[in-house]
Amino acid sequence: MGTIFAIKRYAIHDGPNIRTTVFFKGCPLSCWWCHNPEGIDPAVALVWDRGKCVGCSACLQKCPSHSLVAAPEGVVWRRESCLGCGDCAETCPALALEATGREASVDEVMTAVVQDQPFFDQSGGGVTFSGGEPLAQPEFLLALLRECGRLGIHRAVDTSGFASADVLLQVAEKADLFLFDLKLMDRDRHRLFTGVSNAPILDNLRLLAERGMAVQVRLPLIAGVNDDVANLQAVGAFVAALAGVDAVDLLPYHGAAAAKYRKLNLPYKGAHFAPAPPESLRGAMTILQQCGLAVRIGG
Repeated sequence: MGTIFAIKRYAIHDGPNIRTTVFFKGCPLSCWWCHNPEGIDPAVALVWDRGKCVGCSACLQKCPSHSLVAAPEGVVWRRESCLGCGDCAETCPALALEATGREASVDEVMTAVVQDQPFFDQSGGGVTFSGGEPLAQPEFLLALLRECGRLGIHRAVDTSGFASADVLLQVAEKADLFLFDLKLMDRDRHRLFTGVSNAPILDNLRLLAERGMAVQVRLPLIAGVNDDVANLQAVGAFVAALAGVDAVDLLPYHGAAAAKYRKLNLPYKGAHFAPAPPESLRGAMTILQQCGLAVRIGG
């Protein structure tokens, strides 16, 4: 069993060709610009929109902890006793209650995946395990990778690289491709904007390259955070020195996730960020190309 928050079908930006992306819940990083805030907390939680409640009381019958109770003003949600099981969200006809994720078995996930196998076979696509951080649920991830391998489905792992080397190498034995995010080279700035050290991330990226793994390096470009010349040159030099890695995908920041933060009632540290202007993108491409790297916008 594992915890996921979405399965996205016909994904075309999560690896090569047509893919199904399975989003794992829980991430050790807390990036200011995270566009999947529902994937940060490993626990399943509920989102409550009282304005949508129609007072049908269907959720009251489903709640095992009796955290939803009838009151003169309508249905009241007692957060402190809520188990986060999501039963009420599945029942609510008005979508006043939504779960931020769910527990799922390997069989459940694979049932969804194999429905898209004809598209994988025709396009050369496959499955991408993303998040959150899939390496944070290694047993669940490894079980899914084994099943996909048994069925001949291409397997990509979209990761921050923040995990133990032991976990990484176990996953590398089963994965066909890593989509590896590289954000900041400066140690202090990386800790400020992501909440963790970049030392294990850089070590793990080197390790994958040394082991001959297929790695697609991706740089989320955030104006005022990591688009400066010093960081781009450092990224370019680091990636260019990796065996078998000769390209970087630039992923320009966008603010589409702001609505998610409001819905989840979470603070959005990246609210003041703006998309990188065209000249910034061109400048970043030039710097990375001067390091001998091929550069692609998007990934």
